[in-house]
Amino acid sequence: MTTELQEIAITEEKPLLPGQPDPIKEAELAARILLDQGQEHSIETAHGLLHVTLHGSGNTRRPAILTVHDVGLDHKSCFSTLFKFEEMQEIVKSFTVVHIDAPGQEEGAAAYPMGYQYPSMDQLAEMIPAVLQYFNFRTVIGVGVGAGSYILSKFTLNSPDSVEGLVLINMDPNARGWMDWAAQKITTLTSSFTEQILSHLFSQEELSANTELLQTHRERISKAPNLHNMELFWKSYNSRRDLNIDRNSTLKCPVMLVVGDQAPHEEAAVECNSKLDPTTTSFLKMADAGGLPQLTQPSKLTEAFKYFIQGMGYMASSCMTRLSRSRTTSLSSSYSMEGSRSRSRTLSQGSQGGRCPPAPPTPWRWVNLLNAQFEIAN
Repeated sequence: MTTELQEIAITEEKPLLPGQPDPIKEAELAARILLDQGQEHSIETAHGLLHVTLHGSGNTRRPAILTVHDVGLDHKSCFSTLFKFEEMQEIVKSFTVVHIDAPGQEEGAAAYPMGYQYPSMDQLAEMIPAVLQYFNFRTVIGVGVGAGSYILSKFTLNSPDSVEGLVLINMDPNARGWMDWAAQKITTLTSSFTEQILSHLFSQEELSANTELLQTHRERISKAPNLHNMELFWKSYNSRRDLNIDRNSTLKCPVMLVVGDQAPHEEAAVECNSKLDPTTTSFLKMADAGGLPQLTQPSKLTEAFKYFIQGMGYMASSCMTRLSRSRTTSLSSSYSMEGSRSRSRTLSQGSQGGRCPPAPPTPWRWVNLLNAQFEIAN
């Protein structure tokens, strides 16, 4: 028996000289920067172009977290504080995050010409399926604020099989009434557009206190080069139609309604809660929170969002946050009092697509308990 010997060429690996860049480390750094900034896409839809930013690998085994911002904001000013929050990273690393900017609202967008017909709220909702098709996402978990909540709700009513869950902040499902219309006309005559938007985004307490956050947004909006585009989006939102939802004709997926106890949209959110299915809806009223709780109280919202996701069977082994650990005793004692009105939700799905069956006690009930804890916090 003969053994064939193969020649192997071995090249000498020379160490880098001091100060010489390492191409591998540079590539890794570039990849991290790209992931942090997100991959930007312009997606053609039936009603125009959408600017979309994707964070993550685009894994389609799990639903994507899809966000839509409010009027006067873009995806960065609306969601960066929440999604860059330290304890949110556990969620961000487990899901692909897709941020949609309403047409003409993205940073650096060119101003639309005079007379441009901006899409209606219904048409904005009809643009979302093109985003799912573009990235090949079968389902999403929607996170919306204000106008974004309305758009995502309309999309869910149109395509219920595409949405696994909704987090709706400052949700108002109703069309503007005559009194609202008259008040808006008076406000338009007496206040600048910037002040109108600030009154929509912030509570009266925040406006009176003239907080640093409010000053930042006042300067950003007043100096925005695409202010005309904001006005078009604002008019579209004010012309919205009633969603016509009630207990018999409602959103079919799990919903978490979020509003600050000092928010200008508190009454609308309470009314929306009364129209949704109580067995699949959790109402989170955040204590000492104004109009933008995702910016002022990201810790509490992150914790509630984590339980919400766990309630759908994802991230079942997720670690408890510092906030929830400190409340374990009080939550356990409150848990026994909830037995007569459980909102638990049973899932028939197995572990396909990264989903795990939720462990008892069901996170749905825990979200409701978090609601009670937040209301008495501080």
